[in-house]
Amino acid sequence: MSVSPAAQASGASNIPDSRGINFFSSDPGLAPLLRSYLGDTAFAAIESQLATLGQRASDELDTLALSADHHPPTLQHRTRRGEAIQHIDKHPDYVALERVAYAELGLAAMSHREHAPAPLVKYALTYLFVQAEFGLCCPVSMTDSLTRTLRKFGTPDLVARYLPMLASQDFDTLFQGAMFMTEQAAGSDVARIATRAVPEPDANANGTQSWRLYGDKWFCSNADADLAMVLARVDGAPAGIKGLALFLLPKTLPDGTRNAYRIVRLKDKLGSRSMASGEIVLDGAQAYLIGEVGRGFHQMADMINMSRLSNGVRAAGLMRRALTEALHVARHREAFGRKLIDMPLMQRQLLKMMLPAEQARTLFMRIATLLPRADQGDELAAKCVRILTPLIKFRACRDARRVTGDAMEVRGGVGYIEEWSDARLVRDAHLGSIWEGTSNIVALDVARAAKREGALDALGRHVRAELAEAGLPEASTSLLRAAFERAAAALESVAECGRDESVRQAASALYHATAAAFMACEAAQISRGGAQDYRRLALAHLIVQHKLLPRDPLALDDRDAHATQRRALVDEQPLPLADAMQLLPAQ
Repeated sequence: MSVSPAAQASGASNIPDSRGINFFSSDPGLAPLLRSYLGDTAFAAIESQLATLGQRASDELDTLALSADHHPPTLQHRTRRGEAIQHIDKHPDYVALERVAYAELGLAAMSHREHAPAPLVKYALTYLFVQAEFGLCCPVSMTDSLTRTLRKFGTPDLVARYLPMLASQDFDTLFQGAMFMTEQAAGSDVARIATRAVPEPDANANGTQSWRLYGDKWFCSNADADLAMVLARVDGAPAGIKGLALFLLPKTLPDGTRNAYRIVRLKDKLGSRSMASGEIVLDGAQAYLIGEVGRGFHQMADMINMSRLSNGVRAAGLMRRALTEALHVARHREAFGRKLIDMPLMQRQLLKMMLPAEQARTLFMRIATLLPRADQGDELAAKCVRILTPLIKFRACRDARRVTGDAMEVRGGVGYIEEWSDARLVRDAHLGSIWEGTSNIVALDVARAAKREGALDALGRHVRAELAEAGLPEASTSLLRAAFERAAAALESVAECGRDESVRQAASALYHATAAAFMACEAAQISRGGAQDYRRLALAHLIVQHKLLPRDPLALDDRDAHATQRRALVDEQPLPLADAMQLLPAQ
């Protein structure tokens, strides 16, 4: 039987334990924000599911995740009689988490069912789930993204053959997906991929052409997935990216035999230990061409972009979990005769964690809302998704490393102990800046989207329209518009002149300016619903002040300036418009 947080906080140990709180209801900003995006009807349809998952994530799922992290998977090459089996043993607690994610919640299948809900519903559930378990969200995301890519570029025969299992919620029959791309000599430089693809001389009875793949893949997460998307170089095709093609690799062939590839070993990783990542050798493995030869990277880019968006969602979830833990500790732990949260210095530290956490969830919700419009042919929405996706992957994943580390510090020495969530969050957060492209690569992709695809212009039109329609005070609108215009001009200059050394600075500025504008608009939308809560406008003002405006590092803040507003923000209480305007920076 678990002890309530209040009882734990009052104990002699003075070590607050958040186990048992609800990650949904203890986050007072989440429900109004989701309602503002989804509308009353759609939000009401999932509210009880969110509340249930919020409770499970804090208790049952977090316990399973801690156990799975401490008991990573193992690779079995042979049976005791010497038969080759290539079997990955997963800890029962990891399998229990798989059942929740794939079967109960349907996170991988949700977008591929008839009458699928809005993408934001899937990402909202993922946002809560990842606060308990990070590692499993990689296979879930890859399964979802593989299914999307297969439906978009695969032949009707392949879609008909595999979609039922990929979109299934029957745990005993559903298929999981993966993406095998990285090679030792070809990490971010995809043009150097050397894995070979050789066509079979004859098509199958159903008319589907099969190919044989040969080569080594260096980092393959969810290594024993039922299906994997693989980039390979077609024999006789041109050098570079134009010679690549995308293939669907099944683990098991139609006759029930194992396909011709081996898992050489599993990786001993810093984080996401619960999930199996391995090295793969393809030895004539049978695979099916997806789309066109020479378009492989461009087709896989769609899968990568969806994985990058999922990365942003997971970074936002990690930051919220870290912030929730830090707030709980600060509200219940006493030192020097006061609660930690009563101390101005602690309030400032909590606000420094809150800002990036709120920025990330605003960005992923905005992208998720634009995504269905983009898929339906809305060019402006598609271009906004194109630039916002690498933008959130670049900045939010880096922010998560700092926020999780700061939360560990709030808990103190106890947070450094593996029995608590803090150490796991810190380890997991470091993966986001590497997965699906390092920070340098993804920042360059932001500039590429801005220059070559007109995405920056589209984003500018979207941001300006949102600010014009929000009904915010003119002083705020003017501030936010000016910040965005300056950030956009900086990125445009960097992209046009090829100033790669400044691309991260410019991309960060655009991220901050865009997030601030969207957060202010969210405050107006939430308040139109009757809540009269302008917390998000106040946070937007702080982003501009601390992330985008010049500041003298030797100019000390006024001692009691905005103490009331700062306390309301860390208490996550509704904030009147007048108080939010008190935080408008002087220009």
